[in-house]
Amino acid sequence: MINLSIKIGNLRLKNPVILASGTSGPEQKEFTNLKKLGAIITKSITPMSTIGNPLPRTVETSTGMLNSIGIENPGAQKFIEEKLPGFLSLNIPVIVSVAGKTQDEYIEVIKRFENTPVSGFEINVSCPNVKKGSIEFGKEPQVLEELTSKMRKATSKPIIIKLSPNVSNIQSLALAAENEGADAISLINTIYGLKINLETKLSELGSITGGLSGPCVKPVALYYVYKVSQVCKIPIIGIGGIMTTQDALEFIVTGASAIELGTVNFVNPNAGVEILSGIKNYCERQGIKSLKKLIGSRNF
Repeated sequence: MINLSIKIGNLRLKNPVILASGTSGPEQKEFTNLKKLGAIITKSITPMSTIGNPLPRTVETSTGMLNSIGIENPGAQKFIEEKLPGFLSLNIPVIVSVAGKTQDEYIEVIKRFENTPVSGFEINVSCPNVKKGSIEFGKEPQVLEELTSKMRKATSKPIIIKLSPNVSNIQSLALAAENEGADAISLINTIYGLKINLETKLSELGSITGGLSGPCVKPVALYYVYKVSQVCKIPIIGIGGIMTTQDALEFIVTGASAIELGTVNFVNPNAGVEILSGIKNYCERQGIKSLKKLIGSRNF
C-alpha cells in the first residue's frame, strides 16, 4: 500500500488531488467518481450575492483559456442553504473559497461557514478579474499579514492562502501568510491576459482583460512553487496547467504537497481520477511507499 495522504493544518486528505475553485461541482459526479479525490474547492464566496462581469466571460486561446467571471456567486447564506448540501453529499472534504472587498467581508464569510461541516478555507487574495478586493489583499506583505492574522483568530479550520503571480515578490507574501498562521499556500492563480477579435477589433471578453490558465501557465506556476518552497515550511498546493500525471508529478517533485486541477476539468472531467491513478502507478514503479518521500525531491 502507498500512503498518499497529506496534512494541511488539522485536516488530513487521503490523497493530494484537489479540484480547483470555480472549475467543478457536485454535477461532475455524473462523469467521474469524485469520492476518490482528496478534496473539492467551491467557487469563491462573498458575504452577499455578486453579479459578476459582463459577457462573454470565457474564451479559448491556442494553449489555454481566458476567463473573467468576476466572482459571481449567490452569497454566503444562500450558498449554505442551496449549494453546500450538494458538495457535502460527495463525501470528500469541502474547502470554501473566500473572497471579499474588505477585511470584514472575508471574516464574515468565514464566520458564516465556521459552524458548518466544511473542512477549511482557501482565501482568494489573487483574482485578477474584480475591480475592488481580492488581489488588493495579496500584493503587499503587511496587508496580507493583517488579513491572515484576523482570519486565523476567526476560525480553527485550516486556512490556505491563494497567491497571484501578478506580484513583485511572492516569497515575501508567502512568508507573511505563514508567519500569521496560514496552514498552506496555493499558487498560482491566473495571469493577466487579453485576446482580440480582428473582425471587430474588440476584446473577446466583455471586461476586456481576463485571467489566463491552462498548459501555457505551467512553467510559470512551477517556478513560483520552486521559489516559495525555498522559504516556507508549510505545505504548498500547486496550481496551473496541470493536464496529465507527469504535470502533477513535476509539481510534487518541485515542492508541492498537493495539486489543484482547474482548466483540465472542462476538457476531461475524469482527469482527477486518471491523474490520481497515474501518481499511484509512478510510486509503485519507483518503489515509493509514501508521498512524503516524493514531495520536494528535486535534485537542484
